[in-house]
Amino acid sequence: MTDFNNLKIAFTDKSDADLNRAYLLFLTISNTLISKLVTAFVKLSIGLNLPIKGIIKSTVYRHFCGGETIEESQTTIDKLWISKIGTILDFSAEGKSTKKDFERTLLQILASIEKASTTESIPFSVFKPSGLCNFSILEKLSNSTPLSATEEKEKKEYETRVNAICKLAHDKNVAVFIDAEESWIQNAIDAISETMMEQYNTKKALIFNTIQLYRNDRIDYLNSLLERAKANHFFVGVKLVRGAYHQQEIERANKFNYLCPVHQQKAKTDTDYNLALSICIKNIDCVAVCAGTHNEKSSQLLTDLLKQHDITKNDERVHFSQLLGMSDHISYNLAKEDYNVSKYVPYGPVKDVMPYLIRRAEENTAIAGQMGRELANIIAEKQRRKKA
Repeated sequence: MTDFNNLKIAFTDKSDADLNRAYLLFLTISNTLISKLVTAFVKLSIGLNLPIKGIIKSTVYRHFCGGETIEESQTTIDKLWISKIGTILDFSAEGKSTKKDFERTLLQILASIEKASTTESIPFSVFKPSGLCNFSILEKLSNSTPLSATEEKEKKEYETRVNAICKLAHDKNVAVFIDAEESWIQNAIDAISETMMEQYNTKKALIFNTIQLYRNDRIDYLNSLLERAKANHFFVGVKLVRGAYHQQEIERANKFNYLCPVHQQKAKTDTDYNLALSICIKNIDCVAVCAGTHNEKSSQLLTDLLKQHDITKNDERVHFSQLLGMSDHISYNLAKEDYNVSKYVPYGPVKDVMPYLIRRAEENTAIAGQMGRELANIIAEKQRRKKA
């Protein structure tokens, strides 16, 4: 049984200064009122072009991001790899909508794949479909709404970008995650993900779709995906997460008066997440799975499932993943026991990455116990060091 309470291992590469900075950061985020005020100030400052880049880069950005470029992220990559933790480079510029922005994002994703192909320390690449296409087009595709001639052209450009990423990933033997997004654009994402899987996952899983288990239909989706894969002779790659847009999903369902697509009780999400893990391991002959989770029980369950099914700890078809700067007690202790572990490492210019950081802050503040647990671990490690 993995000991997630071994904080000496969890914070092995954190200096006292790192711990003190993380303590102040999580103390701020864990206070809902202060966090909201700081977030509002940052949003306003960005809107007014106030000179806050230095403050942001030395605090929240430094903790949760690798750097402004792939090259600048190398220090983080190397530091993680000392503990045998891989890096998933995530170009995290959000909220873009022009062809120039989409092409810029495409070049960054291709560059991350090229980088991954040269080193064992970067096992995956990743992209958000909405970073390559207008959100409105993905929404229309998901709802089977007819497109205008201009939109049809944009759709084809989007499909060309996705195919370019997946082809390079295949040619370079680098696995790539296609991130999940809001439910009202997810059908389009699922469709192109499956097309890419069928085309490029003929020998093993290189293209991964992301399944958000707070969705109440995702177990059915996973089972049907497996059936299609077996019928059409391709391998399934899935990254399992709980979900990132919970409150947004509920509010939209209420606003437009449709059946809410997400579980309203966390216990049901937990149940589906753990069931999805079990389904993947039972079908390991045709599935590769990455457990994207900050949950100790789910992480422990996956280690138990591997043991039950006589699957080695470092089987390349099974990975664990957490966000940089969070749940180090899970990441480092699993890696110490030779499981495959990676950290999502966002990178990009500070201004471009701020929407991502603000969203993460809002999500994490809303997760009961998440910030408290991070704080408690940091405090416990600070106390342990004082006694040592």
